Amino acid sequence: MRTIGGRTAACAVAAALALSACGRDGGAAGDEKAKDAGTGKVSGTVKVWAMGSEGELLGDFAKEFERANPGVRIEVTPMGMDVAHDRLVSSIAGNKTPDVSMIGSTWMGELAKTGALDPAPGNLFDKSRFFPGSWDTVQFRKTAYGVPWYVETRAFYYRKDLAAKAGVKPPATWAEARTFARALKDRAGATQGVYQNFRIDNWQEILPLVWQAGGAITGPDGKWTFDTPQMEQALAHFQSFYKDGTAPNKIDTGAFPQNFIKGQAGAFYSGPWMIYSMEKDGGKDFSAKFDVAPYPKGSAGGTSLVGGGDLVVFKGTRNRDAAWRFVQWLTDAKTQARWFTVSKDLPAVQSAWQDPALKSDPRVAVFGATLKNAKTPPPYPTWTQVGKVLERETEKVALGKQTPAEAAEAMQKGAERIGTGE
Repeated sequence: MRTIGGRTAACAVAAALALSACGRDGGAAGDEKAKDAGTGKVSGTVKVWAMGSEGELLGDFAKEFERANPGVRIEVTPMGMDVAHDRLVSSIAGNKTPDVSMIGSTWMGELAKTGALDPAPGNLFDKSRFFPGSWDTVQFRKTAYGVPWYVETRAFYYRKDLAAKAGVKPPATWAEARTFARALKDRAGATQGVYQNFRIDNWQEILPLVWQAGGAITGPDGKWTFDTPQMEQALAHFQSFYKDGTAPNKIDTGAFPQNFIKGQAGAFYSGPWMIYSMEKDGGKDFSAKFDVAPYPKGSAGGTSLVGGGDLVVFKGTRNRDAAWRFVQWLTDAKTQARWFTVSKDLPAVQSAWQDPALKSDPRVAVFGATLKNAKTPPPYPTWTQVGKVLERETEKVALGKQTPAEAAEAMQKGAERIGTGE
């Protein structure tokens, strides 16, 4: 999954979290009640930070909001995803935040704990309009400190031509996924039946498997629960492709996605943006050679991971009403559908999926169906650190350096040392 989770600069985090004992209004972060935003005429400048392609496209797109609201100027500052997280943390520590910012869906707990985020006004946003998993990404201690903007989830990409040659259909279960990968290698000439990411952010590969096995990564008390039979099952399934020789762990990760385009890899798991990346990189005829299927189901079903970008407003804003009204406009169903045509970002608002632009491609519809029950990691301030623990131990499993049981135990110990940050 394309992720906008970032690497945290330790000094910046320490400075920002020093603010976390109480919110900027004097209340503990997470215990606040949202104040309504004004619904009348707005004016003035709204400074917005946005990352990646969203940052590059949003400035021109926002001119429609400016035309509808004379006197308002939306000033977008684009930035790279590699620097955005630390820049936001530093801006909080130095009281130099923008009015609005896009944030990664796994950053909410860390940023909300600082007390710098303004709770989302209930009079402008109805959480029932959004995919449930996406709304979970903006919650911190039962308070919504932002609004989902766009969503991402994972599905199963596969080469239709290789599957046809091997005489197999896209897998519906874990067992079928192993059979499918072996068939593509043994009968269709793929050197890799399935490409699996076993290095950076590989927790995105593992969490859906844990949930599909009926597990959870936190218990009723909110504490981490990685050392479970379901985690072992997830890791064992992930490792099985390496044991079968259908997902080699001695390949250059930079070879992807060319290995898929060349037919060396027959399948992979990823997000919706890969549809358009494959069409661009593979050439005009490549679209007919691949398709997208739902995640193969485990014993408890086929849920996936939800991520994407959220929008937040900072308490330091001098133009609160205009800031939240701009966020409201970006999360209007019609605006979301238009944004999809510009950016290919999937709408977080469920009704936007009725627009012809989203209904016309059955591959996109696969992601829409998956989003109905997709889940997110808990919005804990320490998730980035805990995710690194999972990343390290999962790589050892892929390389055959430890068993799933050993990895699950190591994950638990590492997560307990870090804690939840609550």
